[in-house]
Amino acid sequence: MPTTHRQEDVVDGKPAEWSSGFFKQAVGAPVWLGETNLDGDGQADLNAHGGPHKAVNVYPSEHFPHWQAVFGGAPVGAGGFGENFTTQGLLEGEVCIGDIFQIGQVQVQISQPRQPCWKLARRWRMPALAKQVRSSGRTGWYFRTLQTGSVRAGDAIVLLQRSFPQWTVAAANAVMQNPRAERQAVADLADCAALTPSWRERLKARIAPKQ
Repeated sequence: MPTTHRQEDVVDGKPAEWSSGFFKQAVGAPVWLGETNLDGDGQADLNAHGGPHKAVNVYPSEHFPHWQAVFGGAPVGAGGFGENFTTQGLLEGEVCIGDIFQIGQVQVQISQPRQPCWKLARRWRMPALAKQVRSSGRTGWYFRTLQTGSVRAGDAIVLLQRSFPQWTVAAANAVMQNPRAERQAVADLADCAALTPSWRERLKARIAPKQ
């Protein structure tokens, strides 16, 4: 869960602070998940975060040892990548666009892989981190909310339906991140009805005839 936080940086040799909803704190009590976000979730840039297709930011805990090594041993734990849900037992190569899960009272659906922004790099003071995350495939993903309700830490994540088994999050990442991806692969992913509309539009633009 989020907290608006100020982190001190140094810019041009002078201390500088910045505020962000990127920083999260664990919450033990039930939290309401609505159509666009979790109750109390602070999002500074609503064009890039939140909304009906990015209601929940999800990140697998299995990736933390890798990043801890990258960060030179700095501890990385739940919420370290700005995620709302830190999961165990779900990886990008195993879950698919359009997968529907039951979590507590809610039903959610995977809408797209996450594309980390500059705030992740600034949080860990590594300018190339967002690019590293994308190229590594350890991106996490977003849920859209199909059924609102309460969730809490420790709730089981139960797969209810899988409609696009060919489009794992890893496979979708591979197409989106590769400008030389085969045209048919780009077209096929663009046709995935469960994929976030903005991604579908970007993919269609890549293969549209040049005017």
